[in-house]
Amino acid sequence: MGRFLELEGGYLVIVAFILGVTLFVSTRPFVGGGKNWKKSLLVVGGLLMPFIFAHFYMTTTRMDEVKTRFQEGKPVICESRAVRKVAQSVIINPKLDGWYLDGDLFKSPHYTRGFHSARCIAYEEKEQKTLKK
Repeated sequence: MGRFLELEGGYLVIVAFILGVTLFVSTRPFVGGGKNWKKSLLVVGGLLMPFIFAHFYMTTTRMDEVKTRFQEGKPVICESRAVRKVAQSVIINPKLDGWYLDGDLFKSPHYTRGFHSARCIAYEEKEQKTLKK
């Protein structure tokens, strides 16, 4: 449950706001006499909650893939929010810079902050092909 709240907490706040607006609007007399608020909340909540759970499933699946890849000794690429003017991503290679996995965070003694595995993807190194003339 803690992992769900950590990953989806912001979206749950947005859903609560939307449900609050829905409740306010559906209780107005010009909307069905103000008697349809229960049905309105069920419809709007029923439409939004599957999106929250789908996002959670996709995020946790990607996190597990990234962790497995890292534990196999392969690099991953993570979003860096520290400096937005230059490189916005960091390639985390388990063989370099002392990277290790602490729960869901990638940490290194050379970086002041960790990188959450929810903000990482698998890094595929592609071979460079040369064009023949």
